[in-house]
Amino acid sequence: MSEDTLILNVATVPSFHSGKRPRTPYKPSDKWKKRKAQKRKAAQLTPKGPSAKKVAHIPENTSDHVHQTLQHDRAPKLTTKDKDISKGTLPVSARKPGSTEKPSSKSEGTPELHKKSQQEDRKGEDRPFIKTSSLFKNNPDIPDIHKPAVTQLKETMFTSDSFADLELHPHLVSTLNNVLKVTSMTSVQKRTIPVLLAGRDAVVRSQTGSGKTLAYGIPLVQSLQAIQPKIKVRQSFELNVRVPLVCSRALLPFTWIVPGVLMGGEKRKSEKHLVSTKLCRLVDHINNTLSIAFSAVRWLVLDEADRTLDLGFEKDLTVILNAINTTSPCRQNVLLSATLTEGVSRLAGISVRDPVSIHVGEGTEECAAAVPQASGIPHGFAVPEKLKQYMVLVPSKLRLVCLGAFILGKAKFEKGHKLIVFLSSCEAVEFLLALFTTVLCKEEDLSPSSSQPAPLLFYQLHGNMMQEERMEVFKEFSQCKTGILLCTDVAARGLDLPQVTWIVQYNPPASPAEYVHRVGRTARIGAQGSSLLFLTPSETAYINVLADHNISMSEMKVQDILANLMLDDQFKGRGKWGNKKSAGAIEQEVRERATVLQTEFENAVHANKNSVQSAKKALQSFLRAYTTYPAGLKRIFHIRSLHLGHAAKSFGLRDAPQGLSTAAGGSQKSRKDAPRKTGSDLLRLTWPGEGA
Repeated sequence: MSEDTLILNVATVPSFHSGKRPRTPYKPSDKWKKRKAQKRKAAQLTPKGPSAKKVAHIPENTSDHVHQTLQHDRAPKLTTKDKDISKGTLPVSARKPGSTEKPSSKSEGTPELHKKSQQEDRKGEDRPFIKTSSLFKNNPDIPDIHKPAVTQLKETMFTSDSFADLELHPHLVSTLNNVLKVTSMTSVQKRTIPVLLAGRDAVVRSQTGSGKTLAYGIPLVQSLQAIQPKIKVRQSFELNVRVPLVCSRALLPFTWIVPGVLMGGEKRKSEKHLVSTKLCRLVDHINNTLSIAFSAVRWLVLDEADRTLDLGFEKDLTVILNAINTTSPCRQNVLLSATLTEGVSRLAGISVRDPVSIHVGEGTEECAAAVPQASGIPHGFAVPEKLKQYMVLVPSKLRLVCLGAFILGKAKFEKGHKLIVFLSSCEAVEFLLALFTTVLCKEEDLSPSSSQPAPLLFYQLHGNMMQEERMEVFKEFSQCKTGILLCTDVAARGLDLPQVTWIVQYNPPASPAEYVHRVGRTARIGAQGSSLLFLTPSETAYINVLADHNISMSEMKVQDILANLMLDDQFKGRGKWGNKKSAGAIEQEVRERATVLQTEFENAVHANKNSVQSAKKALQSFLRAYTTYPAGLKRIFHIRSLHLGHAAKSFGLRDAPQGLSTAAGGSQKSRKDAPRKTGSDLLRLTWPGEGA
């Protein structure tokens, strides 16, 4: 037996200390070949079947080393799942041969930890299913912004000169100091008032909120109060639609002068003694009211002169000027705007005589010319010095939740903010007003993290509203301490809304000039203010267009805006996050909350047919407006650059309209040959489930 053992030992594990060398040279591969052969033999001898024990026959002459190796090789391999539950009762396939251990009757062969894991996996199955698509997939990449070098135009706002230094009526000076609470003149007032008091015509350009209304209002009142004999109560003088809000206070000492204003939507009979600068209404009176007379007109003031031409009122303005020139040859004329354009040159040629061109800005001086030429109009625009301008690149799918998160952060969890949000259409204003009121104004869901969250108050202002409604909204929003005004460009000019802290341009303006007028609703008369411009990644080049007009902006990140949702547990997701959160975990939770908010928007939109129809109309009006950008901006704002499905998502719609770039019902093969639809074809868009 000892010899057999010795021979076996020599054949398997050679000894280099016996003094004798083995008969054949040793090769390490021989050991592994032998082991593989023994494993194959053992596998052939193993009985098959579900109840068979995996015990192989081991020859008696096998050494302990080989025996242990084969036992290890024959041991059943544990799966990852079995390893995770190794602390519980092992299943039958993992027990050692000959073991009498029985599975627990409580688990019927399933480990306790495994059963607990299954219960956790099933947790939440009873929760309602949320139908929503991912907001953060298939979005275009947000490019890096290379901020252009911009030398921003500066205008000195205030001067040390006092109104008392001017040769004004003492009652007028007293009213300015005690009622209007102004004592020193702004730069535009210092340059304009002496020119107008001298009886000269003027073309004035100065930034928004710089005091242009008083710049012509003070000389106007001074001139009218000096007329002898005094103006009778029946007589009136023309005022801009917003002038009564400022100049009527300056007229308090002069009770014989009655300001008046005409507005659309009123009966002609009740306004026949008043004169309007609301062009369409004034033309209506010229053509239909026989008692209208212009022989006593002393002043013609065209505020926002460039906008008058942009809106296509050139024909109406010609009718007004002809009527006034016929009967009132002796008068003073003033054209004013923050952004004088080339069209103003043509307008000045027929409305002013030998004007003084006043451009308030760094390095500019007063200059007189017969008609200001287009080449002399500054190319760049000046914005208030204390205005902080931001922009954010937002993929289309995220626009709605990004706007909602921004409003929540500023108007609900911060105090003292008043926001104006500019939209491209009346339908979009009405849609967002209803949607935000439904989803964001839930008092029962106020976050416990904030002691006293501010209530959200939404207002709307657009051209489809009656004049009485507009005036009521203007009054309420002016008096409120915090609120959100959703509006179109009807509020971009001529409105002095106090204490507005943020201007949000949800839809980019059609020109840099309009951008300047929009942001001019804040940071007025030296106050602080901020603005935020929404752009999609495909619209990034618009930043360079604004930079060409001396407008510089800083970038705000989408993630930072969406992080406002962390302040409101109303939009908390299902994810379980500990107190110690990594940057990745925080970003993931922000995305979850944004998805919850988007889901609530979509649920509100699809709650009934009326809300769905409202969203569709808002989307179609947005697409129409997108086709009206001027030719110079078509390379940036082109209908073909829009992803229609993503645009629909920004209106809370789960389905995109059909037929933008393909024929309705067309096959995939024929899409390349289908003609592209133009902007006018957007009126005939169809939706899933609807006819053409």
